[in-house]
Amino acid sequence: MRSNEPSRKLKEHKAKQQSTINFRMNVIFFFIFLIFSTLIFRLGYLQIVKGEYYVNMVESTEEVPVNTSVPRGRIYDRNGRVLVDNDPQNAITYTKLQSTKQSEMLDIAEQLAELIEQPTKKVTLRDKQDFWILRNPDEAMKKVPEKEREKIRAKLGEGSEKEFTKQVDDLTRERITEDDLKNLEGHELEVLAIYREMVSGYNLSPQIIKSEDVTDAEFARVSERLSELPGVNTTTDWKRVKLSPLAILGRTTTPERGIPNDQLNHFLARDYSRNDRVGDSFVEAQYEELLQGKKSVVKNVTDKSGKVVDTETVYAGEPGKDLVLTIDSELEDRLGKIVENELRKQKTRYGSHLLDRTFLVMMNPQTGELLSVIGRQIDNGKMEDISYGAYTMAYEAGSTIKGATVLGGYQEGAFNVGEGVMDQPLYIGGQKRTSLANTNGYNNRWMTDINALESSSNVYMFYVAMRIGGIPNYYPRMPFNVSDDTYRKMRNIYHQFGLGVKTGIDLPNEQVGVKGSDNLQEKGKAMDFAIGQYDTYTPMQLAQYVSTIANNGYRVKPHILKEVRQPSPDGKIFGDLLEQRTPQVINRINNSSQEIAQVQAGFRAVYAGARGTARSFFADAKYQAAGKTGTAETQYFGVNENYRGAYTLNLTHVGFAPYDNPEVAYAVVMPYMTTSTFGYDQAASDIARKAVDAYFEVKAKHNKAGDFTPDTMKKIQPAWSEEVIREGEGK
Repeated sequence: MRSNEPSRKLKEHKAKQQSTINFRMNVIFFFIFLIFSTLIFRLGYLQIVKGEYYVNMVESTEEVPVNTSVPRGRIYDRNGRVLVDNDPQNAITYTKLQSTKQSEMLDIAEQLAELIEQPTKKVTLRDKQDFWILRNPDEAMKKVPEKEREKIRAKLGEGSEKEFTKQVDDLTRERITEDDLKNLEGHELEVLAIYREMVSGYNLSPQIIKSEDVTDAEFARVSERLSELPGVNTTTDWKRVKLSPLAILGRTTTPERGIPNDQLNHFLARDYSRNDRVGDSFVEAQYEELLQGKKSVVKNVTDKSGKVVDTETVYAGEPGKDLVLTIDSELEDRLGKIVENELRKQKTRYGSHLLDRTFLVMMNPQTGELLSVIGRQIDNGKMEDISYGAYTMAYEAGSTIKGATVLGGYQEGAFNVGEGVMDQPLYIGGQKRTSLANTNGYNNRWMTDINALESSSNVYMFYVAMRIGGIPNYYPRMPFNVSDDTYRKMRNIYHQFGLGVKTGIDLPNEQVGVKGSDNLQEKGKAMDFAIGQYDTYTPMQLAQYVSTIANNGYRVKPHILKEVRQPSPDGKIFGDLLEQRTPQVINRINNSSQEIAQVQAGFRAVYAGARGTARSFFADAKYQAAGKTGTAETQYFGVNENYRGAYTLNLTHVGFAPYDNPEVAYAVVMPYMTTSTFGYDQAASDIARKAVDAYFEVKAKHNKAGDFTPDTMKKIQPAWSEEVIREGEGK
């Protein structure tokens, strides 16, 4: 038999090997158990025994970002003249942290009152009452006894703690007497004035304690003791200063006002502080993000009590971008005086009691650059700038829009180029319709499109409206049954020129005017529509309209921003060019070059033709120009309620020059010029002639100087105006 010895030895070996493996595994598991036990024990030790210690360590190195102010970007005119600047002023600020206590702020206020003289004119009765409560907590408690408090609480019920506190506080203030407040004078009142500024700020946001009339001595005294005054800092505050009276430059808010409530969320989401200055209107508001700049960021390292122990500048900040506008300060000044002189002159005329304002817009028809935006209002002899009214106020424009009417007639197939009609009184729907120069039918004559524009024929425009409305021929006593879509067709025509729609100007709150009624029972109003006596248009729309005719049919956006530049490195030369605005074409009108040229020729005839309505003003000009006059019979809807609905006339004028290569287009609007139907001056045409003369004179002066061209503009020029409007002054 074969032996079983090898088999037995093999089994014993395997058993021994398995025992060794089991022992080793047990040892490994034991060490794993020990490691995890140690980790758990250590974690518990850190959380329970050392937790507070390590929390304090983290708090002692907490970094809190604090924003500080930087100057807003400057604003210049197209020739480098300063329009809006910044005035640096010494300032003393206070920044409270989340952990700052009321008693700490009061202590700092008392120390500051020893170092500076704080104005007290802003202190209110409410401020005094609250300060008295803070200073006299025990006496304040007695003003509303416990029994009375219990009655108030019982009346309000549970869950009304907020209302309970309010009622008790109101009663406490009501019962504070003049005798209680008599000690709040002198030094104590200064402490209150400082304290009210400190508490009005927000956590982590520097609050200006004093920035006006901070003397060098005050600035030095506070600077020397900054280590003893936590949260207090001496810095530079930048106040906005306008060096031009031009209203559309806009204003900024003051730190006292801060961000307007209706825009609070918008700006807070962009890392603004509540008491930051922000653009409040016009250019300042439109280009806020460019002008505001980027604040410096300082991180405060605090200890566990919230006390600042170290600071570190993380970002040095950057002033706002500088803006170069399209406006010419010198031209603006000259045109403003022209408008003011004419407005004052016309106010002495018979029938001018409703006249109180005049507008003049001048722009480059090729680029849309606004060279001047004038708006003047006279109130009890005082002249005010209402330049914003050039795009926010609308009026009937009269015959100035007849260029668009003629071109619309071409578009709709109502007339061919050169086609004419007999200008004679029309009897339609029981009404007599005539041209102003032929009211009795004694001067009937053939009118082509050019003749119609030259002498401002209403009858020609009535024919355009009739044919657009589906009435091909006229016969006496005919009904005026134009098609139902006549108003829509005519508005679509005028919209192509920018009439009745937004021009796209880069300023806020542009208005489009008021549409006349689309009542189909008043279809005869379509004839009024064709001569500019139905819908209302802004002066800016009129300037865009005439620019469209001048530049061969392209509607270009008017704009006031020309360039965006880096801040000046030294206040003497311009920073690098970042952006230059280019022309933006909105649309081209649906007319051929031949049709547009025909209307241009008609506008030229207005100035130079034998029957031109503006011949007496422009025939002797040294330059060739073209334009259109307008008179609109309308009703008064101005500010004087006693005359609402009264009959009055608007005078308007549009034009461009030079005729063969237009570089300037202009629109004049004189609403409610007169209530007289005879003997009034053609004041709008007078303004237009003087304005164009001024343009070419200023241009010649700039060309002679040779240092105002965009490519060579490096040196910052002084302000043209001598007027200085500081932050918070004026309207």
